[in-house]
Amino acid sequence: MMEIDNKSKLEIFNTMSKRKEHFVPLHAGHVGLYVCGPTVYGEPHLGHARPAVTFDLVFRYLQHIGYKVRYVRNITDVGHLEHDADSGEDKIAKKARLEELEPMEVAQFYIDSYHRAMDSLNVKRPSIEPRASGHIIEQIDMVKRILDAGFAYISEGSVYFDVAKFDQEFGYGKLSGRKLEELLANTRTLDGQEEKRNPADFALWKKAAPEHIMRWQSPWSLGFPGWHIECTAMSTKYLGEQFDIHGGGMDLLFPHHESEVCQSTVANGIASVKYWMHNNMITINGQKMGKSLGNFITLNEFFTGSHELLQQAYSPMTIRFFVLQAHYRGTLDFSNEALQAAEKGMSKLYAAVSQLAKLKASDHSDEDINAWVERCYDAMNDDLNTPRLIAELFDATRIINSVKDGKLALTQADLDTLTHYFNIFFYDILGMKEESAQGNSEYTDKLMDLIIDIRKDAKANKNWTVADLIRNKLTEMGITLKDTKDGTTYELN
Repeated sequence: MMEIDNKSKLEIFNTMSKRKEHFVPLHAGHVGLYVCGPTVYGEPHLGHARPAVTFDLVFRYLQHIGYKVRYVRNITDVGHLEHDADSGEDKIAKKARLEELEPMEVAQFYIDSYHRAMDSLNVKRPSIEPRASGHIIEQIDMVKRILDAGFAYISEGSVYFDVAKFDQEFGYGKLSGRKLEELLANTRTLDGQEEKRNPADFALWKKAAPEHIMRWQSPWSLGFPGWHIECTAMSTKYLGEQFDIHGGGMDLLFPHHESEVCQSTVANGIASVKYWMHNNMITINGQKMGKSLGNFITLNEFFTGSHELLQQAYSPMTIRFFVLQAHYRGTLDFSNEALQAAEKGMSKLYAAVSQLAKLKASDHSDEDINAWVERCYDAMNDDLNTPRLIAELFDATRIINSVKDGKLALTQADLDTLTHYFNIFFYDILGMKEESAQGNSEYTDKLMDLIIDIRKDAKANKNWTVADLIRNKLTEMGITLKDTKDGTTYELN
């Protein structure tokens, strides 16, 4: 098989610099990857699928091209208050109060649910999956470091980051593009803001109100960590004061990731992240899909077809393929039509995999398969351009069908190369897997062989009505029968 050096060719878009950059890790051969995981207070939905699939793709490709990757994806089980604010109720504590459960019961239930959904989507487990509640000591220590550096202050038992001072020393808003003066001009007065020197300041530690369930002892009060500090503390603990990639959804760019930049720059004395990567949103009718907006569809509802907006059930691999059909930095709008198109396209690729094993070699080749392989790698090295890669897989499907129909020829070496790399790109890198219900090409082939035999018997008995009915119904389903001198074959449209 051909050898290609892809480590030197990979480019990724760095949100900090706002441009594509050649990827060069801090330590040769090793990559540190941190991704913000879920806040576990509800069922995982389609909005959770996109970052999970996106950074699973990053994880898979970095491993494929030879890097040893430490992938850290956290679980937020404390400190994330309603509306991403510094006042109000903790999202998990609120759920626990409403359901009369312990907060950790709620967290564990939805962690398990998230894992089941991610397993269904064939998302690899990260190397480390730390919980915020298990790293209170590290978070307190980091708050102390920020206080000692003079970039935070204590107010009525809570600790706040001094954004104005950071802006003077380092410049605020380099990641998100937000300007402090514009934030101040557009910030309305909210409950709990009176403790702050500045409305743009954010909580590092919050003193717990009497009714607050989750609380820990600290030098400042009995309280709980701010939402932003947990990721800075955990990424530093497991990846060091400087690491390669920090990822997450575009909705986390501000204020969460901007606050992380502030914290790590002060606490670690260095810009901790070399490359920031953000996936764009999934929308429904042009509006962001999310729990807080009440317009979300859970992944289980997609898998069962039980939501009123769904015309049918969609398999986990259909959802995965739907996500990968768009570039991770582009928006992705939900519709039944888009999911059905993804399902149909995916089925064609599964059928192509099935056909590969049946193709007969020739003494010459009409296609340059090595050039096709290089184009596939070029797509992935161009900021993980999955739409381009999928287009190349469809071009390979054209070649496969043409060889099957006797219109093109490939040598055995080229057939072996095509088979090897088609499987690598489709299964190992895109992360697709066989599904018994619709993705299993062997299952589909056996079922179609049975239908073709029934139609063959009908034609032999001159029962043209049944034979035509079978053909017409299959055509309606997007399956074309081809009658040739060697027998009848089928093709997914």
